[in-house]
Amino acid sequence: CHTLSGVPSTGQADRLGIGSGIPGLGFGTPGLGVGSGFGIGSPGSEIGIWVSGTGAAAGGERAAEEPGAGALLREPVYNWQATKPTVKERFAFLFNNEVLCDVHFLVGKGLGAQRIPAHRFVLAVGSAVFDAMFNGGMATTSTEIELPDVEPAAFLALLKFLYSDEVQIGPETVMTTLYTAKKYAVPALEAHCVEFLKKNLRADNAFMLLTQARLFDEPQLASLCLENIDKNTADAITAEGFTDIDLDTLVAVLERDTLGIREVRLFNAVVRWSEAECQRQQLQVTPENKRKVLGKALALIRFPLMTIEEFAAGPAQSGILVDREVVSLFLHFTVNPKPRVDFIDRPRCCLRGKECSVNRFQQVESRWGYSGTSDRIRFSVNKRIFVVGFGLYGSIHGPTDYQVNIQIIHTDSNTVLGQNDTGFSCDGSASTFRVMFKEPVEVLPNVNYTACATLKGPDSHYGTKGLRKVTHESPTTGAKTCFTFCYAAGNNNGTSVEDGQIPEVIFYT
Repeated sequence: CHTLSGVPSTGQADRLGIGSGIPGLGFGTPGLGVGSGFGIGSPGSEIGIWVSGTGAAAGGERAAEEPGAGALLREPVYNWQATKPTVKERFAFLFNNEVLCDVHFLVGKGLGAQRIPAHRFVLAVGSAVFDAMFNGGMATTSTEIELPDVEPAAFLALLKFLYSDEVQIGPETVMTTLYTAKKYAVPALEAHCVEFLKKNLRADNAFMLLTQARLFDEPQLASLCLENIDKNTADAITAEGFTDIDLDTLVAVLERDTLGIREVRLFNAVVRWSEAECQRQQLQVTPENKRKVLGKALALIRFPLMTIEEFAAGPAQSGILVDREVVSLFLHFTVNPKPRVDFIDRPRCCLRGKECSVNRFQQVESRWGYSGTSDRIRFSVNKRIFVVGFGLYGSIHGPTDYQVNIQIIHTDSNTVLGQNDTGFSCDGSASTFRVMFKEPVEVLPNVNYTACATLKGPDSHYGTKGLRKVTHESPTTGAKTCFTFCYAAGNNNGTSVEDGQIPEVIFYT
């Protein structure tokens, strides 16, 4: 029994040799496994292969352990190919393995860095970036490549995919794996990461994922995050991730018409974000600095959508708005004609899709007078919709401002479901002019509602040749929304099915 480097290279005598009657053979092979020697033997029909120290062993399907040599690995180093019948298995065996390795990556930095073996051919086959790195005009000849900006776990997940098509991602590694897949141009793994994120998207992580989706230029994921925020705005803005987003992401959210939340609650959340941003920028948390860090985001808060009570109790006393803005907003709430304000007054309808409208008149005439009495018309629809406003006729005397109160009333219970005290400007034409509710009003099928508008202003145009039934057909889906109009008895300024005011209903399906 020969000994190489102090380790027995062969075991029992009946295991030694190749074939029958051939003396045993043992020799040292530095570079195979980690050990310093291995033995080959054939007792009868059984072949035994092993590596001393921490190498590998295979005897039929048995692992061998030599006296004094320690436990042996299950995978063979010599003739390992014989135990891997498919190409996939053979390449999977090479993953993170020193066998045939011709390059090492020093991944990460500091104490967490790892030295990971790899094979140039496998990497070049799976990634155009690696192909250029090893085979392009500026190919590297180095056998050790530093990747300080990549996480070791993410790089191993990338290699696992390139070697075996196996996807190994989880909540803790998905974002770093997505970054690595993009960096090395592996779109199939990138798609797996995005799909994982979609399946795990929730209101409490929507803002965090939105930030990452924008950072990694994943528009589909970003769109899904924004849709989730639309549907679950209140939950999303109370999650911890909301105050961690960057300013551009905050702006992208505040620009949306489809957020499902009252504006005063949105303002309070934005104030929380500004306080966190002051701390990140090491600024004292003062009203002036809050305004400073909000920048262009402040103009996207739709203060005119608040009630005067909500505005007075919150934003007016926050110190974030300057005196001029506070005064102009109070005037907007209380006087007509309304002064211009620097903030959007378009409602956030918390609805996606295309705005629709129906006009119940076929002709426009003049004149229609006002004396403080409401114009009313009853209506019902065949499907659930959300009414967001009315189109009203304006003055026959040229450009004029009107003060108006609009309402939708549940006819049977006389309950006001939505209203807005506001105003609108007209240009003297026979067109309709939009007057919107602050929030969409849900209208259920086959239920009677009363549309009401109380105008203060000069004589206006009015509609004639009214239709009792009006159908709106979606140009994209062909879906039909049918309105039925009826006379609203009682306190009515004269509007009926045949003629009058409230020509147009603006809605979403």
